[in-house]
Formats: sequence, structure tokens, C-alpha cells
Amino acid sequence: MRLFIAEKPDLAKAIVEGLGGGSRKDGYYECGNNKVAWCFGHMLQLLDPEDYDERYKVWSMADLPMSHIPWRKKPSGDASSQKQLKVITDLLKQATSVVNAGDPDEEGQLLVDEILEYVNCRLPVQRVLINNNTTIAVKKALASMRDNKEFAGLSAAAEARSVGDQLYGYNLTRAYTLAARAKGYQGVMSVGRVQTPIVGLVVRRTRAFKAHEKAYYYNVTGKFAVEGVDFPARYQVVDGDPVDEKRRLTSEAHAQGIADAVKGKPARIISAATTHEEKHPPLPYNLLKLQTDASRKYGYKPDETKDITQSLRERHKLITYNRSDCEYLSDEMHAEAPGVLAAVAKTAPLLAGAAQRGDPSIKSRAFNSAKVSAHHGIIPTETVADMANLSEGEQKIYLLIARAYIAQFWPKQQFDRTDVLVEVAGHRFAVRADITTRLGWAALYKNDTGNEDLEGDENAVEVDIRTLRNGMGGTCTDAEAVKQETKPQPLYTMATLLADLTRVAKYIRDDRLRKLLLDKDKDKGKEGEHGGIGTPATRDSIIKTLFDRAYLVEQGKNIVPTKTAEEFYDALPDQAKFPDMTALWHEQQKAIKAGERDTVSFVTELMEYIAGEVGGVKEHGLDIKVDIHPCPTCAKPLARIKKKDKLEFFWGCSAYADGCKYSCEDKAGKPVPKEVAKVSELHKCMSCGKGLSRRPSPKKKGAFWWSCSNYPTCKQSYNDVKGKPDYSKPRSAAAA
Repeated sequence: MRLFIAEKPDLAKAIVEGLGGGSRKDGYYECGNNKVAWCFGHMLQLLDPEDYDERYKVWSMADLPMSHIPWRKKPSGDASSQKQLKVITDLLKQATSVVNAGDPDEEGQLLVDEILEYVNCRLPVQRVLINNNTTIAVKKALASMRDNKEFAGLSAAAEARSVGDQLYGYNLTRAYTLAARAKGYQGVMSVGRVQTPIVGLVVRRTRAFKAHEKAYYYNVTGKFAVEGVDFPARYQVVDGDPVDEKRRLTSEAHAQGIADAVKGKPARIISAATTHEEKHPPLPYNLLKLQTDASRKYGYKPDETKDITQSLRERHKLITYNRSDCEYLSDEMHAEAPGVLAAVAKTAPLLAGAAQRGDPSIKSRAFNSAKVSAHHGIIPTETVADMANLSEGEQKIYLLIARAYIAQFWPKQQFDRTDVLVEVAGHRFAVRADITTRLGWAALYKNDTGNEDLEGDENAVEVDIRTLRNGMGGTCTDAEAVKQETKPQPLYTMATLLADLTRVAKYIRDDRLRKLLLDKDKDKGKEGEHGGIGTPATRDSIIKTLFDRAYLVEQGKNIVPTKTAEEFYDALPDQAKFPDMTALWHEQQKAIKAGERDTVSFVTELMEYIAGEVGGVKEHGLDIKVDIHPCPTCAKPLARIKKKDKLEFFWGCSAYADGCKYSCEDKAGKPVPKEVAKVSELHKCMSCGKGLSRRPSPKKKGAFWWSCSNYPTCKQSYNDVKGKPDYSKPRSAAAA
């Protein structure tokens, strides 16, 4: 019996169809002498420190650094995931050979290999590489399977990254947290190979924005009339002009002198050229681009968008795999266009007309098997649903995905681009104008704003200057020098932060490390990725963690660091707060993939670095200032606590276990003190003689009760009668 182990249920189903069909069993399919089981992504996870030794449950600097070589794994996920793992392990006992059908990338290779290692499987193993679930593509892949040993390097590289991330994060998070708590900090100082550089990006951008000093430059614009055509043109600087680093005029007198020199003077066209241009539709979405658009258009956070796509895929079956990092589709998928367009038309009445006008014979640049990575772009399926049964978020995201797909079957946008250079009084001015000749797919997006993929040349004007020719004469009818203020890079929004995570290499100062992160092999098959960190499947959860732990906050649409994040940033070494670690790991993992080194040597070397960092924290502590908010009841520090199942916080006394139950609301990361009850000088406690305080009842609106100000030493309390304590019926504080 040959056992196929697929990464996901839908891939298992596609393999069954490629094998000629089969019958569904409990957790697998049976196809003659073949059985096809599936995973739910990674079915195993690394043991946590406390799994190795219970003493690690309590964080202690004396136990750092923690290292476990060899490392071990345990079943992960919920009960259904663990049940499916047992199905696979039971089938392995019956099998005579195995086929690794994980996705054709490092993680896909590892998640099947680690199961085989976990059960100590010694059967012959083949590898099938499937990145397109169409039956034709699956059959082709099944006919060209290879020995799984050829891909051992991929698995080892993924394993090294996983173990490295765990050891790096656990050790440095505990070390910095313990050092911060020694200064009175109440939370967790979370450190990670990806999350900490993200904090660094936001800190540096915010500081640069605040530190920006105003400066000014000048644009000289002339207005020209040439043989019946009126158009504006911008002055072109020459050597000798006073300019800044961006070649912008910096002298007002010089700029005004140019404007005065050309105003009213004869002008002559030096060059004029018109070219006929075409513009392709935007590619189908990958998860990152979808999260970016959803943030810009609807204000959705990345994890919200991912959750919505998960529901659209798993619950409604309306879209394909939702965590893809690819924007392309395989050539074979082009044949599915009529069915998908018809399904969109029935599901989304808003897009019915657009889908019906789509031409399935058009094959856009999106259909390119050579550019499909482990997954293809996110597109609609042939499933039909009632939009009324979808939530508002599901409707919005489905419409975005569907429109991008429909656009692939509309004609290209066409326009004429004209570039003109005009000379007047020895000075040259230039203008570019774009005139649309066929709207094509852009008609689907004409009401959109802020779409980076759809914006044209920012210097182009909407004036028809196609009739202008070389040598034509005219006049500069007017000219002006306009003062402009330099602007800092804007603060991050969720959309711009997500976009920057795909190209963080530009922020690395070390040339060698920058080149490592820009290695074309690192982002091979990932359109739009150019020296990025993290993956589409993990970035949203990492950003959510940074918000949950109060490192980042939103100010309107902008994302800025908290004071704690800035102080923590200042205390970290550059290698932690820049993407340097990812660049270094990429170099070493390339060697692992090539079989030039192994995971143990990588982890051992990493632990030497971690030990050095931990040693530094032990010796020098953490240079961080902590705002300690004392409890108004007992003076112990207040702790900021996340509300259960909500993205909200409140503050509670750190002495809760000792009996102090004080709590208050949170506002912008700071406690909002409750109004302190006044101690009455008139009404005294009958038990101890101290003053009483009148308090509102937590159970009944408008009701009150009286407590002793000597609490918790004296726990006497009294009912309230017309604003006075009822001494005739004393009660305990617990009853209150």
C-alpha cells in the first residue's frame, strides 16, 4: 500500500482525482492500492522549555540561556488535529511506501518529513510537487515524482529556522523581561527575529517624522501656447542651479529670476514624441496585497482580513487557498475561466454585469505557470453562494478578490503618452501627458482611490498635446515660482507598514547583509517581495502581538510606538532591531539547503550568540525607565491586563493575590483612576472609629453603601439610608 500524505484536505482530494478517483474513509481516501491522507498544516510543534524541565515554568535569569539539543516535538493543535495525526500514523504502519505531498516549499517539505521522523518511519519515500490542483496538473506531477531525499535540504532549512526562532525568542524575551521587571516593568518584553525589527521600523519612522526640520524648495512652472494648444510645463534644472539632494531649486531669487526671464517670451518645441502604451490589469491578490487593500479601503487589520478569507475559503468554499504569497495563476487554470466567471455573476449581483462582459478567451499576464510558487493567487472558485448569507466583511473581501479576477478577462487599458520639451529664453521646460484611448479593465476601478497599483505617472497632466511637433513655435504666456515645503516620510499606516515588510532590506546599513537579504533566491516565486521579513501567513499575527503587548498603538490611521517600545528599542543591540538576523540566517540556510552544513551546527552557533546577549543583560541589566502607576488603594504597582477575548485592556493591582481588588479602565496605555471615595469626618466606623466612605453599589445603579477607610484591617461596612450609614444593621465588606 502506498500512502500519500497531503498538506491540506483540498490537495488530498485533488490527488485522489488525479489517481482516478476513490472512496472517502475516516480521515483518508482509498484509491485501489493507494491511500491518501491529509494534514491540517503543521501537525507537530517543538516542545516548550517546561516540557523538558518543569523548573522553566517559573522565569529565572539563573536558568538562561536555555538550550535543547537534540530538540523534540509533540502533537499540536486541537483534538481534531491530533485525531488526524493518529490516522496518519496508523496508516503508516500499514504502508509499504510513502509519498510526501506537502506544498512545494520549505515548510511543505518539513511538515510531512517531521511526521515521518516522529514515528521513526523507515519506508521508501517519494516526493510529488503540486502547486496547481487541477486534475491535468496533478496527473502530470504524479507522473514525475522524485526521491524525497533530494529535498532533505529544504526540510532541514525550515527546521533550523523554526528551532532558531524558538530559542532566540524564548531566551531573549525572558532575559529582557526579567531585566525590565527588576526596574518595575509589569509586562512582557517580547523579542523575536521578525517582530523586533518591525518595532524598529515604526520607532525609526516616527522619530524621523518628529525630528524633521522644515526646508523649502521652488518649482518653476511655465504656461505655454503653441499653435492653438495651451499646456503647462515644468522647468528642468541644469548644472550650476542651486539645488538640494533631490535636484530641487533651493533659491527663491534664482527661481523667480527664471520665471521672470521666460514670461511673455517666444518658445519653441525642442522635441515632441507620442507613444501608444498599454497597461495590464492588476494581478490577482496574494494575502499581503489583499491585507493592504483591505486596510486602506476598510480599515481592517491584517489578522481580521486573514480570518475573513479563512471563512470565505473553509466555510463558504468561495475562494482558493487564502494564505498565498503568489499573485500568478497556472496556465492550466485559464480553462476554468467560464465556470468561475459564471459563479461570480450568480454570487455577486454587483459584479454580474462585469463578469458577463468578461471575455474568457483573453489570457492576461497573470496566467504564467513559471511564476507560480507553492501556491497560486487568491481567486474565486466555481462555488455559488447567496451574498445575503455572508457577513459585511466577507462580502467586501469577496468582491475585491472577484473584481481582480474579472479584470483578467477585460481588455488592456490603452493610452497615448506624449513627452514634450520646450525651450524659452535659454531655459527648458518639460511636460508629459497621458490620454486614455481605451479604458478596458480600468473601468472596473474608476471609482477607486488610493490604489498603488492603479496610479499613473504623478508628473503627467491631462492635456491633449499629441498635435505638437518638433520646431513648432509659440509663447510662454505666464510663469511662476511656487514655494514648496519639504515633507518628512509620513508616519506608517497599516497598509504602508505591510508594504514595507516586503522590502526591509533597504533599511540594513551593512552592505553585505543587505545584499544577502536581496538575494533573488530568497524571494523566488514571491511576486512583490524584495528583501522582506516574515511571511504572509505570519505577519498579521506578529503585528497583532505587538499591539496586544502595547508596543504599537494607532493614532487615527497612523501606527506609532509606545514610550515603552522606544525605550526597549534603545536598549537593544542593532542586530536585534534591524533585519540583520534574517539576512544572516538566510545565508546559513542556503548552506543547509545545499547540504553544506546541518541544523545542529546552525543551532549551536546561534546559541553562542544568544548566550552572549543573555550574558550582557545579566551583567548590565536593561537601561529602561518605567512609569510605575501605584495602586490608590495599597500603593503596589498597577498592571495592564488584556481583557479576555477582546483587543482591550484594563488595569488591576499587582497585589490582587494578596487581597487588593482595585481595577480601573485603560486609556492610551495609561490607567484612568477611579474617583477616590472621600473619607467622612462626620460618620465613623462603630468597630474601629475610623472615617467611613460612601461608595456606589456595583450591583444596583443609584444605590450606595458605606465602607471603613481602615480596610483591609477593618472590613466593617454599612447599608446606606438617605445618604447616611445605617448603624442599626452593620454588614461585612464581603456582603457589599
